[in-house]
Amino acid sequence: MKNYFSPGHLIVFVFLLGFMMLLVQVELLSFAFAKLGLSPTLGMSVLMLSLVGSIINLPVTRLKSNIPIPENMRSNHWGLLKIPLSSFRNETQVSINLGGCLIPAALSMYLFANSTLTLIPTLLGISIISLISYLFSRPVQGIGIGMPILIAPISAAFVSLLISPEQSAPLAYISGTMGVLIGADLLHLKDIPKLGAPHASIGGAGTFDGIFITGIVAALLV
Repeated sequence: MKNYFSPGHLIVFVFLLGFMMLLVQVELLSFAFAKLGLSPTLGMSVLMLSLVGSIINLPVTRLKSNIPIPENMRSNHWGLLKIPLSSFRNETQVSINLGGCLIPAALSMYLFANSTLTLIPTLLGISIISLISYLFSRPVQGIGIGMPILIAPISAAFVSLLISPEQSAPLAYISGTMGVLIGADLLHLKDIPKLGAPHASIGGAGTFDGIFITGIVAALLV
């Protein structure tokens, strides 16, 4: 059978498919930003700052540990980057990630200040998602804290609709992002010495992906 499609056709098809997927993602992001009350410019600015800030970790403390890093874990994949793990010297450097912790926290405060949300419902939403995140997250030796990625956004959307249907979008983002930071990261600080990892970043690495997806998906679901 004659092949009517050359490699050039395949390349063009893959390019167009990728371009269409990008358009869909941008449209979804724009829709999510609109539901949060953010202009497209502000929303994309926050997105870019978060992505750039995800590579910036601000050291805060060191925790002693006697668990060596496993021999078969010499590198860790963070998104598209392969980050080599440095040698483990019986202590873990704890840092705060700019894009995965500080920027989502700042955006959460902005959304709270610019919505009609009150303190009690907001704290209730954050507390519930923090508890859920804590229960579903687990320390993974040599890497960090792992958690099923869709648990938090689905829970945040459901809880926000129950607590404040009129302000469900900002509450879903706030409770989702802050709940993951508190429940999956801060409440598991006690487990860091057991990880056997040279670095631990609050809001960084895989948690950054989870927080970003939590905020966007939670806003889209409500």
